[in-house]
Amino acid sequence: MSWRDQILAEFTPQVAPLTLVADPDNLLSEEGVLQAIQQRGFEIITFENAIAFRYFYESQYRPRQERGEAKDLVVLVKAEEHVLRSLPYDLLHKGRQLSFSLGNIFPNLSYTAVNALDRSDFDALYQAQTQHNPKNPLGDNATKDFVLRYVFDIDPQLIKQPSDLLLILLRRHYRNQRLPAILDEHFIQKLKERKLFPTWLSDTMVSDRQAFFTFLQEQWSDFVRRQLTPLRQTAESQGTYAVQTKIPFDNQDIRVYIDNLFSEGYLQPVSVDDLPLTSVKEQSKSWLAVGLRIDPVVQRKQRLQKLMESVESSRPLKDAKYQEWLKFAQIWAELLVLWHQETTSNPLSAMFLTLQEKVDNAFLTWVGSRYSGLYNQSATSPVMVNQITRFLARLYESENTNKIALVVIDGLAFDQWLILRNVLLTQYPQFKFHEEATFAWIPTITSVSRQAIFAGKPPIYFANSLETTAKEELFWTQFWADQGIIKPQVAYRKGLGEADSLLEVEKVLSHPKLKVVGLVVDKVDKIMHGMQLGTAGMHNQVRQWAETGFMAELLNLLLSKRFQVFLTSDHGNLEATGIGQPQEGAIADLRGERVRVYPNATLRAKVKSQFPNAIEWQPTGLPEKYLPLLAPARQAFVQEGQKIVAHGGISIEELVVPFINVLG
Repeated sequence: MSWRDQILAEFTPQVAPLTLVADPDNLLSEEGVLQAIQQRGFEIITFENAIAFRYFYESQYRPRQERGEAKDLVVLVKAEEHVLRSLPYDLLHKGRQLSFSLGNIFPNLSYTAVNALDRSDFDALYQAQTQHNPKNPLGDNATKDFVLRYVFDIDPQLIKQPSDLLLILLRRHYRNQRLPAILDEHFIQKLKERKLFPTWLSDTMVSDRQAFFTFLQEQWSDFVRRQLTPLRQTAESQGTYAVQTKIPFDNQDIRVYIDNLFSEGYLQPVSVDDLPLTSVKEQSKSWLAVGLRIDPVVQRKQRLQKLMESVESSRPLKDAKYQEWLKFAQIWAELLVLWHQETTSNPLSAMFLTLQEKVDNAFLTWVGSRYSGLYNQSATSPVMVNQITRFLARLYESENTNKIALVVIDGLAFDQWLILRNVLLTQYPQFKFHEEATFAWIPTITSVSRQAIFAGKPPIYFANSLETTAKEELFWTQFWADQGIIKPQVAYRKGLGEADSLLEVEKVLSHPKLKVVGLVVDKVDKIMHGMQLGTAGMHNQVRQWAETGFMAELLNLLLSKRFQVFLTSDHGNLEATGIGQPQEGAIADLRGERVRVYPNATLRAKVKSQFPNAIEWQPTGLPEKYLPLLAPARQAFVQEGQKIVAHGGISIEELVVPFINVLG
């Protein structure tokens, strides 16, 4: 029995052609519910405003309905039941009405605490409710305790010493486990009440992943020196340790995480150049060695093997939640960066290529079954790039900031972000990056995915401009006008990436009324389309471009003007091998290297017959007459055998892109 069953019981196919649903708590947007409803033969559309809905209904849905091809339609209103009455009359007249709320599913738990959770956490909560069955309604604090204990496996009562708390935070941040702010605050308060909140821990480190790992990095350096340097010598050079923090890295339970933290790049090994040679030799074969920079060449190879083993063991399964793939993509990016640092033949090549094929196949299978439900997801962080603008609007409305900047680096893959990030930190060490990931649109091309970012909508809503990006500025300004922010409070600039364009940006930012700015940096995309040296060449060129200082200066400029800065990409890219060009004359609407787009299924099928392994992608969130044909894994529609770097298809490198909050 699942919490979803109460909802799904109301969705029986062919009972009513139109169903109107009041869903104030975003229950139908949860991945499992959404997928189950779609599998039962329903089409779901979210009603945001009458104009957008009418466009979809009249141009997309009604023609299919008249041809007898339409599925039963579910119109989702993310508001209370009484709001349904404000829908257009023809919908109210034709449709049956339903309403779902958290109160019906979790009747004895505090609404405030439950509503703060990500919907993906409801499975664990419902199981706990069924198993432990609170007979009387729990108040806010009791519900928070219940959720911490049974959903996140955090029980303040079991924390007796610093190593217990450190282990909880290690487990949480390594898994990238997100807790609502109200639970973090409750957890901290409980520790402080019991006088178990150590002086070395700040409130920020409980919730802030980067702050926690930055702290661990500092403490690891101190720990190594205490282990390898005589006490008197250390005290003379750094002061007495009587007042310094001592993190128990050598605790057996904590040591379990140490290897992965270094191999996956969360922590960096410390230099041993100024430590006694004898001590270093003694420890070179101990468990400490993973966090010591002794022989960079040897250690890079060791780290590469460990990282490949970690990728193999953490590869998401076919029924994985989308969060698992977003986290995995970041580990995969770390592996790509490390792998392409090897300039000579590598004995691990066969292992890497096998692993790459496994990842490609698993990701393609998962995308085929789960991708269609992503763009309706409701989550604290954007799941797809079209949700980024809405996320920024919520941030603005919450009054957490009054100036927002969105920087879109066209074509930046996650592994290239890691290259860029490392250079940025050498140029401006005070930068801090809160790293998340999000999904691009398929096909992974600029005119589809980048427009979706600036429009804040799926591509189906800008069908007439899918072959150009000329309307991006219009979409961007219109979105913010709908939020009550109008020109000259909104700005947009594209074509950035060189030093001279900083003057243009500075001029834009100088406007005293400016509140929201969208900036497109297209340098990486230009590098990619001229690249003949594959992924390694991309890494090298992105690094060289980053070293010119443009991005560092741009971000610093935005931060100095007190903007809340976010950085993302519209799609990534990958190294691909040519399989030949389709013989199609002029029938394709788009002739990309990794994707062709056709106006009807017959024309697409004709070209697919030339390339049997090509993928006929269903127009999820796309106009009905926009039918992509995607090149197979790591292949491209170019001269057979030709090596290029391209985008447009389905791979983890193309589809999962960075979403970064930049702090100064």
